[in-house]
Amino acid sequence: MLFELGEVGLALASLTILVLGAATLRRRVPFLRSLFIPNAITAGLVALLLGPQVLGNVVDSGRLSEGLWGEATIAVWEQLPGLLINVVFASILLGKALPGMRTIWDQSATQTLFGFTLSLGQYFFGIALAALILVPLFDMSELSGALLEISFTGGHGTAAGLSDTMAAEGFEEGADLALGLATVGLLGGLLVGTLLINRAVRSDRIEIARETEVAFDDDTDLVVRDEEQIPESDEPDPATSPITIVAGAISGAILIGWLIQQGIIGIEAWLADVPADDTFAGDIPLFPFTIIGGAIVQIVLTIRSWSHLVPRKTVNQTSGLALDLLIAAAIATLSLSTIGDNALPFVIMAVVAMAWSTAAVVWIAPKFYGRQWFERAIGDFGQSSGTVASGFMLIDMSDPQQASGARDSYGYKQLLFEPFFGGGLVTALSVPILARSGLLPAFIVVAVLLIIVLALGVRRGRAAV
Repeated sequence: MLFELGEVGLALASLTILVLGAATLRRRVPFLRSLFIPNAITAGLVALLLGPQVLGNVVDSGRLSEGLWGEATIAVWEQLPGLLINVVFASILLGKALPGMRTIWDQSATQTLFGFTLSLGQYFFGIALAALILVPLFDMSELSGALLEISFTGGHGTAAGLSDTMAAEGFEEGADLALGLATVGLLGGLLVGTLLINRAVRSDRIEIARETEVAFDDDTDLVVRDEEQIPESDEPDPATSPITIVAGAISGAILIGWLIQQGIIGIEAWLADVPADDTFAGDIPLFPFTIIGGAIVQIVLTIRSWSHLVPRKTVNQTSGLALDLLIAAAIATLSLSTIGDNALPFVIMAVVAMAWSTAAVVWIAPKFYGRQWFERAIGDFGQSSGTVASGFMLIDMSDPQQASGARDSYGYKQLLFEPFFGGGLVTALSVPILARSGLLPAFIVVAVLLIIVLALGVRRGRAAV
């Protein structure tokens, strides 16, 4: 679709102003701050309310009968999520001091296994729901079996990024349902997570760092957090803006990811002797490959001693802007009629997803972890029902002094977890795989993997006691 330059500019300016307005509103309304709702979600909801689906339906005549946003603005917003998701994922490893694999594994192996358990459980129960209820009773697509993990662990960005993939597989309503579930997951995750923390504080059976003095172990105070950045040079290049260099690094990561994707498509097409459009790899979205591209760019920067040119703080600011616009645009263009038409299955999926994550924290996590199990598990709970940031937020609520080491291991975990689940390769492949394999084969594979991961996690838990 071609757009006039003015239409694109107006759409981007409108969306940015909405995000800024949401930030201002949040600062002035304590109740909104207490809900921990990101500004982008507030902006997207306001845009949705003032658009043709809500305001346009309330006002019968006049200019407002179509809402405040014209068709051209809505059309631009609809294209943004699929583009900006690549910026977000290309930025994941840029500007970070990449630790050795041994260090990563020692600090986050159990945390990673528990994260895998939560995600595989979402596929397990999601596919079971699709086979037993959603498909036979509500005539939904078999691809609905992938929605729980895409929405709850993947979040708004992943749900929006996979919209084209779901549409290409004939599941057009999937993106709207996924975005709605992601919103429920984010809000419900913070609410239930807060209740779990309050329960832990009041329980004599749970040792929580918020209430207990916990000493640092010499080998656990390895601070690797999302905000950690490689030291910047004392002599930055005065001729080039830092954000320009960061934008170039992100663009390079996306380009490398695209080359990897096209290479895989070309190899499959050659081996299978089929057109590139008919390959399985062609159904995989670009954004998982951009993580690899980002790692390659960071390795090159490190080898060439150029790491200081791409500071993590600037990378975070750039990817943060992209994520804000992505989420706001995705929610602003959410189809309310799709959710309304699938209201009952929508509620069923939301309840099952939240019940699984809660049950995993209460009953499975104690068997995986040794000391400070709750602080580690609550971070994974936040990620499995909202975002990585939700996990950090819940960890900080349960351990404000960062005495348990949970924040560090949770940060390490992302290096092992994100390439696969929560928007990684497994998440990106789930829709194409379900479309080709059907529910039963996928369910069997997921069940076997879930049993294996559970066994490994329990084994590590027993060794840690």
